[in-house]
Amino acid sequence: MCGIAGLISENIDLRGERECIYKISRSLKMRGPDEAGEYIERGAALIHRRLAVIDVEKGRQPMHFENLVIVYNGELYNTEEVRSELKGFGYEFNTECDTEVVLKAYHKWKEACAEKFNGIFAFAVYNKSTKELFLCRDRIGVKPLFYSFKNGIFAFASKLESLLYVRGVESVCSREGLNEIFMLGPAKTIGKTVFRDIAELPPAEYLIFKNGKIKAEKYWSLEAKEFYENEEQAQEHTHYLVTDAIRRQLVSDVPLCTFLSGGLDSSIISKIAASSYADEGKRLSTYSVDYADNDKYFKKSDFQPNKDSDYINLISEYIGSEHTNVVLNNTAVAEALIDSAVARGCPGFTDVDSSLLLFCREVKKRFTVCLSGECADEIFGGYPWYHKTDILFENTFPWSRSTDVRRSILKDGFLPEGEEYMRKAYENTVKTTSYLDSDSRLEKRMREMFVLNMDWFMQTLLVRKDVMSMEASLEVRVPFCDYRIVEYAYNMPWAIKALDGREKGILRKAFENELPEVITWRKKSPYPKTFNPVYFNEVCKMVDFVLGDKSSPLYEMLNIGAIRSLMQNPEALKEPWYGQLMRAPQVLAYILQIYVWQRKYNVEFEY
Repeated sequence: MCGIAGLISENIDLRGERECIYKISRSLKMRGPDEAGEYIERGAALIHRRLAVIDVEKGRQPMHFENLVIVYNGELYNTEEVRSELKGFGYEFNTECDTEVVLKAYHKWKEACAEKFNGIFAFAVYNKSTKELFLCRDRIGVKPLFYSFKNGIFAFASKLESLLYVRGVESVCSREGLNEIFMLGPAKTIGKTVFRDIAELPPAEYLIFKNGKIKAEKYWSLEAKEFYENEEQAQEHTHYLVTDAIRRQLVSDVPLCTFLSGGLDSSIISKIAASSYADEGKRLSTYSVDYADNDKYFKKSDFQPNKDSDYINLISEYIGSEHTNVVLNNTAVAEALIDSAVARGCPGFTDVDSSLLLFCREVKKRFTVCLSGECADEIFGGYPWYHKTDILFENTFPWSRSTDVRRSILKDGFLPEGEEYMRKAYENTVKTTSYLDSDSRLEKRMREMFVLNMDWFMQTLLVRKDVMSMEASLEVRVPFCDYRIVEYAYNMPWAIKALDGREKGILRKAFENELPEVITWRKKSPYPKTFNPVYFNEVCKMVDFVLGDKSSPLYEMLNIGAIRSLMQNPEALKEPWYGQLMRAPQVLAYILQIYVWQRKYNVEFEY
């Protein structure tokens, strides 16, 4: 994985923008600590920071072929198939890396090349002859890509921060950005960012910039299709797709491990990886995360019924992995809220972010690549809101069903359009859903829930995993995001997907003969969070400073009294801010991250 960026201009000589180019490259260093590369001409500058994974010696970028130059971030999992097809057209290859395959695929098929790829990627190809720039992002949106176009400069980058160094791009958050933060965050609308001058290239889209004009097109979307398989066939098909995706993603020229939580998804990945390693005479390394004294303070709930630690050793012994349990210091988790917000370039997922950042830094001490179990819940119906009928048919985001908690921390009258903003965001997503005429009311709603979860909740988790891992210079792959699995699961009838009335029922049945029964049928449990009061006390100290800073723009937005009351009585918060994990400690941490973000990037607000 890498960091990429670039500038295109017709009327500014970019050879004179050396300071800007240097700052952008430096901002991407953690995404690519191994090498830095540039291509600069009068009207174009392409910037690359490399984390070397495949063909370490020959995979340097920017890479050139005829009149084309590419900067690429990602991994193709069907590299050999695409390379073989291109060889059939007479193309020759000088490296083993997928960058060369992507570059020559674009040379052959132009924008249609995206439809050939199975992988996670964001890349740019510049045509030196036509002065045309092509940007492209993977179908699911695992790899990030942002862009801006101001004062005659079109710019793109893997990070929000990078674009703030471009001439004319201002760190201004408009009223729309404030609604994204306070009404939707830590989620966000696809295509938007918290900065007025910066947009996101949505997943499954490509963009062409030429002669001062932007043209964006979608090259893939979920399409409703008939499902003709029975339960047994669906089990076999699910098993094949998941196994194939995992095995494809084990390819690496540098050390690779897996995250192992003791839950179904990470256990499936680790079992298949361990078996593949054993066939090669190697032993898989696995990693889990916990918090100091968490057993002492653990609180059972409907969302978190048991501790991961009860299951991790069992599955590690079963697959024969060399396991490391990383125990995080709670004060460090609180302090890392600052680093994680800065890394995102916007307010984030609080300690769900900061703990992952610290965890990835520990894993990076020995490994460069890791496989993780994200996104199985979104596509196979793993969350409680898929199964509770009182929630299922509500016309709102099921992980953020009201704005009551959000309103409680804001001053009366601030962002009065907030509820309408949230409602429109929900409705705009639902109306993109593809149905069959034969779909029942339940099947239609399950398709809507699939789209809602994929476009919102899953995107939040993918941004978190990409930013926090890459900030530690660790590449994390997510096999369940293979688009073939996503397409297949989208069209699977709910009765099969939720086989035996269980969340992810089909996934459990598909792998029940390869895992211990207690792992296969363990109730869904989310990413572990800290229950230690040390963390809450540290967050309260930092938030107390925020609330006392009358020079901050937030002072005029926040309900200071209500926030102090929450600090004194966290149990009074009856509903989560977002999803299953963001309760009182996380709401306070979110306020802290908004403050950190505003100060770090000197954000001005328009409202």
